Amino acid sequence: YSAKYASAFYGPFRDAADSAPAFGDRTGYQMNPASGYKEVLKEVAADIKEGADIVMVKPALAYLDVIREVKKKFKKPLAAYSVSGEYSMFKAAAAKGWVDEKMITIETMIAMRRAGADIIITYQAKEVAKLINARK
Repeated sequence: YSAKYASAFYGPFRDAADSAPAFGDRTGYQMNPASGYKEVLKEVAADIKEGADIVMVKPALAYLDVIREVKKKFKKPLAAYSVSGEYSMFKAAAAKGWVDEKMITIETMIAMRRAGADIIITYQAKEVAKLINARK
């Protein structure tokens, strides 16, 4: 992960995998969400220098601006990783009838692509594929 933020959006996965830190937190090796573009561009440049073929921003939705900046600066394929918290928010809101799950899913994927993602990694991959194929 070229830009992996210390994010609250990882909560559902950590709970499911029982992978919460036993002590401390992950801020020692994950980026501060308040970090500016200078830091993220430095991290991505270091990964490229080390031979990365693809760079990644994780999580995706709260960092669309970072995806855009990385895409503008570097000519490498860019992956956006939509994490468990993003997925869980959509599922929970849809279950409550607050959002149209299909529409919010497609809208979010479009936003990631528009920001510059060449690849989207998501828990919703099968659902997105079905929605795309249904539109053809």
